[in-house]
Amino acid sequence: MQPEIEMVDRSTRSIRYLEHGWPSELCRWHAHEECELHLIVASRGKAFVGDYIGDFKAGDLFMTGPNLPHNWVTDQVWSEPLATRDMLVQFSHESVEKLAEGFPEFSQVLNILQMSQSGIQFEGFNPTFARGHMEAIRDSKGAERILSFVRFLVRLNEHAEKKILSAAKLIQPQGGSKHARIGQVIDHVIKNFREEISVAQASELAGMTQATFSRNFQAVTGHGFVDFVNRVRIGQACGMLYASDDQVTAICHKAGFKNLANFNRHFLKLKGMTPSEYRDTARKDLAPAMGSTS
Repeated sequence: MQPEIEMVDRSTRSIRYLEHGWPSELCRWHAHEECELHLIVASRGKAFVGDYIGDFKAGDLFMTGPNLPHNWVTDQVWSEPLATRDMLVQFSHESVEKLAEGFPEFSQVLNILQMSQSGIQFEGFNPTFARGHMEAIRDSKGAERILSFVRFLVRLNEHAEKKILSAAKLIQPQGGSKHARIGQVIDHVIKNFREEISVAQASELAGMTQATFSRNFQAVTGHGFVDFVNRVRIGQACGMLYASDDQVTAICHKAGFKNLANFNRHFLKLKGMTPSEYRDTARKDLAPAMGSTS
């Protein structure tokens, strides 16, 4: 069973509302010209925004700017399909700029559009309010939809805790062919993180020489290939740690690492704590939402 995307009022060019289920082939590492507000409704996993890789949970709210690559990957411990995992709004950057030209009082909102070029997470934004704003946009049409959207942008601009995600403003290359081939490799790594994946294999998958692939992968993702693979594996290990009672050694191998010492070294480098410490912290801070998948 694979939940399908729901698209509402596709005739609206400046604002488009969508819902995604999970799993879905539509959820992949990609970029598009529109800005995007993205609310996680259910599950936990890893957020990939530009060169940023971090955790997400239900209630988290993000904004991505034009052509900034992004993806949200639910941890594999969530085995049951989700009818609705994401609520999102895609909108034209140019339309908001034109609105600010006509109404100068609205110009302050352009600040978050500038910030969104690197991706934003609105930390601490009330998830009930966020969902309410999304539903208002979903359930309205025409001018009322525009008003609901503008009201949401104003509230987001006023919100104090805005976390910038990507150190680099990664822009999709003209034409997108190089981006698409690197994207195929990224999706392959995410789906097959347990397997041994060499630079040579990845280069072949992308149809590039190793030197060209390594240069392009760094430019598109902000990470070297081996570093990226390790980050994905550590991210998957985090999900296994908070959601299971498996021994750390077993999780090390399930995440694709060959030995415990290497796993511990990379984990400490990326998370600033040991796997056992992460498990204890995550269960205290994150476990309550594990019971909610709707």
